[in-house]
Amino acid sequence: MIEQILKLKKEKGAVILAHNYQRAEIQDIADFVADSLELSIRASKVKDAKIIVLCGVRFMAETAKILNPEKKVLLAAGDAGCPLAEMAEYPAVLELKEKNPSAMVVSYVNTTAMVKSITDACCTSANAHIVVKNIPSDKVIFLPDKNLGYFVQKRVPEKQIIMWDGYCFVHRQFTLKDIEESKRIHPDAEIIVHPECNPEVQEAADFILSTSGMLKRAKESPKKTIIIGTEEGIIHRMKKENPEKQFYCLGAAKMCPNMKKTTLEKLKATLEKESNEIILSAEILQKAKKSLEEMIKYT
Repeated sequence: MIEQILKLKKEKGAVILAHNYQRAEIQDIADFVADSLELSIRASKVKDAKIIVLCGVRFMAETAKILNPEKKVLLAAGDAGCPLAEMAEYPAVLELKEKNPSAMVVSYVNTTAMVKSITDACCTSANAHIVVKNIPSDKVIFLPDKNLGYFVQKRVPEKQIIMWDGYCFVHRQFTLKDIEESKRIHPDAEIIVHPECNPEVQEAADFILSTSGMLKRAKESPKKTIIIGTEEGIIHRMKKENPEKQFYCLGAAKMCPNMKKTTLEKLKATLEKESNEIILSAEILQKAKKSLEEMIKYT
């Protein structure tokens, strides 16, 4: 099947982009594996490919389409959504924006294209605090993840941040007890968690990093054992890049079912039929692109 996918990719002039949380076999077949920010940047630099196949969730494929409006963008698993992104609904965001006319909107890239179209600047967990710090407003509406908002507020205390009440159900499963137990079992290990984790988990960890930050720290850390507090898919790449080190999930492995919807079978079928195409109106494409370009400025 892998041979068939590679043949189809070549015949159709396609490039495969995969998120760090994808299944191991999907990461291994992809042309590029990264977090949301890097995938966004990579998508904006795709030149030769006629087709972009996104192995991830819908908002990622929408982002690729916004940055490549002239290309055909396919979502390998057409039903892979993101509950966090769906928590920020367009009418409610618009209403909050109208109630706070002096505030600028900073949206996590984990949002729909519609929400991006009324956003002043997008961000990811890798650059959220940098975007909020640099955006020319003292008052910021930040959405949709309140735990990432907590992380940002601590680093940019001078800004008034209006938090959206959203969360990632995967990262919310990590607990303080998980950290305490990990420290007991692996007293010499380093604990790294994602800023979508709850505040008490962030405070107890050694480092709070985006997935790209985690990958970098995994290479640089002097520790031989590292505990990871994010979706378990990233550990596959960490082990490949650092075979001399041991990596463990924080507590029981936490899995995003939407990220795992992409399989080799679905990827092959999507390429064959050129199905699950992302279609966005010209107006949404134009408005949403501005918020993504603002995000990329701060990388």
